[in-house]
Amino acid sequence: MRIIRGKYGRRRFDVPTNITARPTTDFARENIFNVLENLVDFEGDAPEALDLFAGTGAVSFELLSRGCRSVTSVEKATTQANFIRKVAGILGDPGHRLVKGDALRFIEASPHSYDLVFADPPYDLPGFAEIPGKVLASKLLHPGSVFIIEHSGKHDFSSLPHFLEHRAYGSVNFSIFRIPEEDTPAE
Repeated sequence: MRIIRGKYGRRRFDVPTNITARPTTDFARENIFNVLENLVDFEGDAPEALDLFAGTGAVSFELLSRGCRSVTSVEKATTQANFIRKVAGILGDPGHRLVKGDALRFIEASPHSYDLVFADPPYDLPGFAEIPGKVLASKLLHPGSVFIIEHSGKHDFSSLPHFLEHRAYGSVNFSIFRIPEEDTPAE
């Protein structure tokens, strides 16, 4: 696993061979972060981010590296969670928090909202197509939040509320949503 840019850029970590996650490719991650840099102000008011189905934590650590104030990684599998914990320990970033648990339960139960939510569920997860709607209906997002879900080409989420755009990098697809800013009343 490689962190592409930012304060931890070019750092590499050997992923255990027994990890069952399907990590986002470096190519796809680099490209989606190029898109994100136009949607999220990483250098100004450092955002708070959530990485659901964190897998190896590659997205979490890329978010921290690029300037997120805090990143919460949610991962259920013990091997992946242990790897995330190990890398977080090596980096020593106080802004990282690992939640070892079920991402679907986290979506339903979390009272906290984030500026950026990234979800990379297993493509064969039962009910995969329902996940974007669950995130959009949850308390995870607030006005101005950006939500990205990684998915296979068989899904089309463009009819969901707040859909912004779809990006494809090889076989990796991303659907991007942006919650509109609240209108402020004129004084």
